[in-house]
Amino acid sequence: MEHKASTARSDLEQMLVDETALPKALPLSLLEEITDDFSNEQEIGRGGFAVVYKGILGDRAIAVKRLSKAYMHEREFHREVRCLMRVTHKNVVRFLGYCADTQGSMKRYDGELVMADVRQRLLCFEYIPKGGLDKYIMDANREWTTCYKIIKGICEGLQYLHEKHIIHLDLKPANILLDDNMVPKITDFGLSRCFNENQSRDITKTILGTMGYLAPELREGGVIARSDDLYSLGVIIIEVLTGQKGYQATEDVLESWSDRLERSQRDTLSEQIRVCYKIALECRDFNPKKRPASARDILDRLHELESIQVCSNFESL
Repeated sequence: MEHKASTARSDLEQMLVDETALPKALPLSLLEEITDDFSNEQEIGRGGFAVVYKGILGDRAIAVKRLSKAYMHEREFHREVRCLMRVTHKNVVRFLGYCADTQGSMKRYDGELVMADVRQRLLCFEYIPKGGLDKYIMDANREWTTCYKIIKGICEGLQYLHEKHIIHLDLKPANILLDDNMVPKITDFGLSRCFNENQSRDITKTILGTMGYLAPELREGGVIARSDDLYSLGVIIIEVLTGQKGYQATEDVLESWSDRLERSQRDTLSEQIRVCYKIALECRDFNPKKRPASARDILDRLHELESIQVCSNFESL
């Protein structure tokens, strides 16, 4: 057992150096060791279905997500691992490995000792120290160039997922992490659906996602499609722009940024804000057919805007 954990540790350390290495199964004993047996001191995050711990490997760190017993449905766990195994992108948190451990343990039941299965289901990811986008949104001193970079990065990550036939279904600021360079990375695929190449939608009778970010057509179950993620994207962009949810007049949004924009670039940056806010409102349309066709279409609009602005700046020289 110690040899297996030692080998797995070496493999995991190598993965942190080699970004092309593929995720793999990891023994529970290793994850217990690097998290100090899942101690409270190593806890870095907590949600309804999991606790996330910081695992230490020498001078490096990883995030170890320990799923709660309430989540212990094998189909959902397998689905999440299957989705994670398919993604490698700079705007998606890197998946390093998983652990599916089941051991027998004597438990008392109705006054009798019985052998019960104790299941542990864990997922391992790269460690992102800055935490979630939700914290940055609340920063009154956030800069527009950084916000624009974050918006584009989320769109690029989302387009990649959709090209891989993955619908996230729980996009929200807390599920977008920021690295040291403020690059956004989409995480938490617990509700995601992985379609086959010939599938573009599915039907669910279950409410999926987080209220406030959940597409209206899914609030009582409905069709799962890319447009659901685009609705969530619209809510996120509005929060990045305004620091809060809900509609505001475009001119009010621009006014809130005016004092924070460099005077020499105010016209250019104001137009970026205007276009991003317009895109966000389109994404939040209650009619899925009126939302942008894809994250790619949004990126094309941003790239076109950038090209026009570059040409205008060149002509003014």
